[in-house]
Amino acid sequence: MSGTEFSVPIGPQHPALKEPASFLFKVDGEVVVDVEPRLGYNHRGIEKAMEARTYIQNLYLTERVCGICSNAHQTLYAMNVEDVAGITIPQRAKYLRTLVHELERLHSHLLWVGVAAHEIGFDTLFYYVWRDREVVLDMLEEISGNRVNYAFNAIGGVRRDITSEQIPKFQKGLDILAERTAYYTKVATTESTIINRAAGVGYCSKADMIRLCGCGPHARASGVNKDTRRDNPYLAYDEIPWNVVTAESGDVLGNVVVRVGELVESVGIAKYVLDHLPDGPIREKFNPLQKVPEGEAVNMIEAQRGEDIHYICSKGDNKPYRYKIRAPTMANIPSLAVKLKGCYIADIPIVLAGIDPCFSCTDRMIFVDESKEKTWEMNDDELRKYGIRWYANGNNK
Repeated sequence: MSGTEFSVPIGPQHPALKEPASFLFKVDGEVVVDVEPRLGYNHRGIEKAMEARTYIQNLYLTERVCGICSNAHQTLYAMNVEDVAGITIPQRAKYLRTLVHELERLHSHLLWVGVAAHEIGFDTLFYYVWRDREVVLDMLEEISGNRVNYAFNAIGGVRRDITSEQIPKFQKGLDILAERTAYYTKVATTESTIINRAAGVGYCSKADMIRLCGCGPHARASGVNKDTRRDNPYLAYDEIPWNVVTAESGDVLGNVVVRVGELVESVGIAKYVLDHLPDGPIREKFNPLQKVPEGEAVNMIEAQRGEDIHYICSKGDNKPYRYKIRAPTMANIPSLAVKLKGCYIADIPIVLAGIDPCFSCTDRMIFVDESKEKTWEMNDDELRKYGIRWYANGNNK
């Protein structure tokens, strides 16, 4: 620290953070003048673990990339394998995947609105929103058997179908959500508790957001009119009428407006799917031990937090040779740093929450030999020996 400036560390363990991450804030009085994010506290080696598992086993491993976006990652993984294997999924499976994709978005956005309300001290709204989120979770449980990590996708389609008897029940649940989301839209744009704590807080301009490659609701809150579902349509999105929601304010209030607007759109998409669900099979055959031809594939989808990108490389085995995941939080960290500059210390939690960060799906690790300017890999035994040497040298503080 120097003069009136102080360095304030937040994390990796802090009440304002639901996952371990570290931010070093340089503050002048109560104002943040600079921020240095540091990630890497929650690396789990999922990409490397996928190379040792079959394509079927990896279906359930990719769900564990993120608890909130579990279906998004699994859907994207299945799309990649299907592309390399030359599998075209049935039309009914496309619609069913779209339905669960949007129900997961509803549950994620409702969770976020509740957490944001809690961060600004509006706990009444938190209770209301999480009560209504149970409607979505009940629907997901009836479709898949689980409230989280639905294991809904199969390579070649989906694992479970829905019956004609279930559709009226789901439509009733969506009617309830349509009524409630309309109410939350009104609250988000008129309630003084939200406006006074969110308007003008955590600002990032449209130009900076584009320059720093922000994505998802975080970018759309700054007026960036981009959504993978429309710009690079997948599943059944090119057959369904819906609108991309944006805001121009570029602040936390813009994040709130975009997400409650997307709640309305997701309800509409889910209703359309139920009304236009095609008949037919729900999956193509895929042998659990089947070898996938040599090839590569890259796919992207609009996960709840933004653009999610997966890459796969096959060498003709029954396991992927290489798998790479770029989760949306990774893309949003640079623009988050811009949003944090100029805000008050008291606003740090809500600005951080504004991007709906997921650090466990963001963390990656690579070894770099600076003297030789090259990177290398370590297997389990080498990594264990490296850790023993590290702590033996007193690096445990």
